[in-house]
Amino acid sequence: MGFNEVFEQYSWDEVKQGIYAKTGADVEQALVKPVRDLEDFKALISPAAMPYLEQMAQLSQQLTQKRFGKTLQLYIPLYLSNECQNICTYCGFSLDNPIPRTTLTHEQILKEVEVIKGYGYDHVLLVTGEANKTVGVPYFKNVLQLIRPYFSHISMEVQPLDQHDYEELVPLGLNTVLVYQETYHQEDYKKHHPKGKKSNFQYRIETPDRLGQAGIHKIGLGVLIGLEDWRTDSFFTALHLSYLEKKYWQTKYSISFPRLRPFSGGLPPKVEMNDRELVQLICAYRIFNEEVELSMSTRESQTFRNNVVKLGITSISAGSKTDPGGYASQEKALEQFEISDERTPAEIIRMIRSQGYEAVWKDWDSVLS
Repeated sequence: MGFNEVFEQYSWDEVKQGIYAKTGADVEQALVKPVRDLEDFKALISPAAMPYLEQMAQLSQQLTQKRFGKTLQLYIPLYLSNECQNICTYCGFSLDNPIPRTTLTHEQILKEVEVIKGYGYDHVLLVTGEANKTVGVPYFKNVLQLIRPYFSHISMEVQPLDQHDYEELVPLGLNTVLVYQETYHQEDYKKHHPKGKKSNFQYRIETPDRLGQAGIHKIGLGVLIGLEDWRTDSFFTALHLSYLEKKYWQTKYSISFPRLRPFSGGLPPKVEMNDRELVQLICAYRIFNEEVELSMSTRESQTFRNNVVKLGITSISAGSKTDPGGYASQEKALEQFEISDERTPAEIIRMIRSQGYEAVWKDWDSVLS
């Protein structure tokens, strides 16, 4: 049984109703249990949990330090291409957005790598639009072989691929794949992805299964917060995580919390999530699952990131550029979205250390693969 069959056993409306029906007593019960289940997660993300936010934050901090110590892993995205064959209503790379398109050559990639290595990074996240003809598996193979000597950990956030594609990329140095479902609400998913391969909801929701079967080291999950009710989308993310951990128990997992950001010509979020609610969600994931890694990008503001790093986050980006060639070139391509925290990696390091935490550049080596 794949996750899609598990997913079809649930009704979006019934799950949403169940979350909003949780009470303070349900939250208190979830906070004191030694092991939490999905019903406890519903309580922790419910409106009823908001008065318990301080208690949740303290527990989340304790559990994170017990498992991960006082450390934060650093990573940086490397945008390789803004070419895309999909129409997505929320993305600057969407096919119908009339912007100059570019895909980095090997020479341009190496110039980007030189700047990134100068910052001190050893963990890089490769990002592209979804354009199989120009940035497909052959391109990814060449890029992995090109940059593997420079990094200990290589992640990718690109279009979903078939299992045999992942099996070909893993030996070339691919360690982690991030694949966000965007939303688990099938009708809204269709509205936001009207054209292109990404419009296939089922193929996308089955991608983590293909990654698990391919033996990938780590899988990153998440939804784009702002497309639908964030509480219900988060429940389905937690359901997906629980299913994957049981079936592909040798794989590690991470969760990200991208809130919809402005971009040129884009639509405003349908659902607004405020800062307190994002803190609630981060703490709820940590209390629900002590092993999962939680990641925070530069989408969030400087003030918010300063305050949240001690509450459950385990990895953080800094100095990010979301346009291909953005690190080394003075000629700017259009960004996928606007960065909020524009501090340099050195400034983020100082912030992390000022809070008594250690910044980790490297926690993996290829000899361990």
